[in-house]
Amino acid sequence: MIAEPLVVRVLRQPGSALQLSLPEWDLLIRQARRGNLLARVQYLLAAAELIEQVPHQPRRHLEWARVTAQRHVQAVHTEVARIRTALAGQTLVLLKGAAYVTASLPPAIGRVFSDIDIMVPKNQLPDVESALMVHGWLATHHDAYDQRYYREWMHELPPLQHITRETVIDVHHAILPLTMAAHPDSRKLLAAAVPAVPLSGHADLLVLAPVDMVLHSAAHLFYEGELHHGLRDLTDIDALLRHFSADPLFWSALVVRAAELELTRILFYALRFCRLLLHTPVPAQTIIAAETGQPAAPLRWLMDQLYRRALLPQHKSCADGCSGLANRCLYIRATWLRMPPLKLARHLIHKAFFSPKE
Repeated sequence: MIAEPLVVRVLRQPGSALQLSLPEWDLLIRQARRGNLLARVQYLLAAAELIEQVPHQPRRHLEWARVTAQRHVQAVHTEVARIRTALAGQTLVLLKGAAYVTASLPPAIGRVFSDIDIMVPKNQLPDVESALMVHGWLATHHDAYDQRYYREWMHELPPLQHITRETVIDVHHAILPLTMAAHPDSRKLLAAAVPAVPLSGHADLLVLAPVDMVLHSAAHLFYEGELHHGLRDLTDIDALLRHFSADPLFWSALVVRAAELELTRILFYALRFCRLLLHTPVPAQTIIAAETGQPAAPLRWLMDQLYRRALLPQHKSCADGCSGLANRCLYIRATWLRMPPLKLARHLIHKAFFSPKE
């Protein structure tokens, strides 16, 4: 099994970074950068009042990551304001990174992401897409098959990219593809959404309720086939759990909501790997309750072997001889779960032999 990467150790115990030699700092920075976690490492060290004790050479990298992340936050706020202008009068729910930033939640700290995800009721998709197109966001997938793939089978429109700023919006109407076996009820998610900035007067700008936000983050991670930012996404879940656990009713509500949204298996994986890798504090009764979603022992063992490798940054120091196989297996699993077998076979044949090549 892989030795514990430095970045995992420092995420759990920022003070351990002070014991590193310069070559170890170099390795830590490379691991964190590959995992899109360098700014988060800087924040953890600063929050622990340790940043001034970091040697000058690695501190320059950390400070540059902090500045880049701060500018990214400013850009997100600006882009969200432009989306609100384009969709004037339309209530929208922000998802993932944009939600964390707008609601000033802990996962936003040091998080850099490439697009903005929003969620609207399915029956409002045509109006939302038209309004965004009028304001310069155009579809990026022009092949007729790809358009059908997104509009009939997926949980979102084809990505929309602005013609001048090149910013990308993903417009969702659900949190999982329509072709998957699990079907979290979008109406329940939208009905429970809460203001992104309470008391701000922006009643049209919402985020998912705390338990729904955790479950969406977990579903995104554990149904995903490409885990380039797997450890970052796991730290998002860890940060949300620690933050929302201040509410004494949070843990029991999380278990109940997971069952309601058909995500009990996903909740089990999220809590298990947060505890294994990041030592997230979870009440014993919640662990027991979440175990109703666990797979049989042989599959649980296999998933442990796969995810404990695939969730690490894709850097050679975080890999062993089985890491590549683990990533391929999880990619195949995600593809298999995405569609029924016959539809999946037709889709793969079309993409392999008939879709236009770049």
